[in-house]
Amino acid sequence: MNLTRVWAVTYKEWREILRDRLFFAMAFLLPVGIFMVLGYGISFDVEKIPFAVLDRDRSAMSRDFLHRFMDSRYFDYQGHVTSERELDPLLANSDIRFAIIIPPRFQEQLLAGQATSVQSLIDGVFPYRAEVAKGYVSAIIANFNAQSLVSHLAGTQGKSREQALAQVAPLRLESRYLYNQALRSQWSISSGLMMLVLMVTPPFLTALGVVREKENGSIYNIYASTISRSEFILGKFLPYLLISSLNILILWWVVMNVFGTPFKGHPFFYYAASVIYVICTAGVGLLISLLVRTQVAAVMLTMVVSFVPAMLYSGLLVPIESMAAATQFESHLFPTLYYLRITWGSFLKGLGWEELWFDVVALMLYAVILWIAGYMNFHKRPST
Repeated sequence: MNLTRVWAVTYKEWREILRDRLFFAMAFLLPVGIFMVLGYGISFDVEKIPFAVLDRDRSAMSRDFLHRFMDSRYFDYQGHVTSERELDPLLANSDIRFAIIIPPRFQEQLLAGQATSVQSLIDGVFPYRAEVAKGYVSAIIANFNAQSLVSHLAGTQGKSREQALAQVAPLRLESRYLYNQALRSQWSISSGLMMLVLMVTPPFLTALGVVREKENGSIYNIYASTISRSEFILGKFLPYLLISSLNILILWWVVMNVFGTPFKGHPFFYYAASVIYVICTAGVGLLISLLVRTQVAAVMLTMVVSFVPAMLYSGLLVPIESMAAATQFESHLFPTLYYLRITWGSFLKGLGWEELWFDVVALMLYAVILWIAGYMNFHKRPST
């Protein structure tokens, strides 16, 4: 390999990138743009659920019960209504997602030791949010029941509230969340989006860099020259490796400073693993450039090949363990799964090479296979 010829191709490619100001801007703005749109658009936090109340009892106990919803950060009180008919348009227009109906004689029946029931109407258009909302409601009602029973025992049997609570709930659950104590989905999503953006943009740039030569005909200068396949491929790739390596640092800064996600791992390990991932995904771009002849086709095929698997098979939206067996097998065929483990392990769990070496080796293997496949299929004499 002649390094002088490699440098000549690299310098020529870099000059072309700088000459095309739109392309140069896209090389840096596109990753950040995709990142910001998806980072603020995807959230699994179920909070501030708008709800309305129909209180047919209007007693002190019903108000105390309802304030448990109003004071919760998971619900957003929108007001009282006077009849069930008023709830239907509110739910249909999505002005509220949840309504609770207190029956008449609510306080009277509870004080008499009789069971009563409240009705909840939950918008089921989003099943996941509906199930979570149902869990919130059940937890508040369970707490209300326990507190009511504690008050009853303390008042009738002369026990302290602690003694009554121990009798009512002898077994208590003390939950402790690890790695993401506040359960902020934005921490997981923002760091995980580095996997998605770095899966899309490096192949996008690499594919366009090669296909552009085909489209304007300058590729024939390469065919007629004495430069070898490896020198041409390496020379074309180096500028995009530099751009993508800078994008890693930019996205890393955005994750930590815009979305507030902590980084607990080893910076040098994570950066090295990210560069390997970029080399791997750029290999996808090289293969795409061999299949198409126009930049439009390269963009469309890149989005299909990179974006869709990264969203669906990486574990970003659905845990791999929750997928069907066949889907789990498919997910292991894409490098996104391994880089997402590295990203979450580095950002949230503080893991390093000792725990994540297998995923790094898997990325290296993917990179070697993809670039060998690209090299073997790139010919200086195109088929007619």
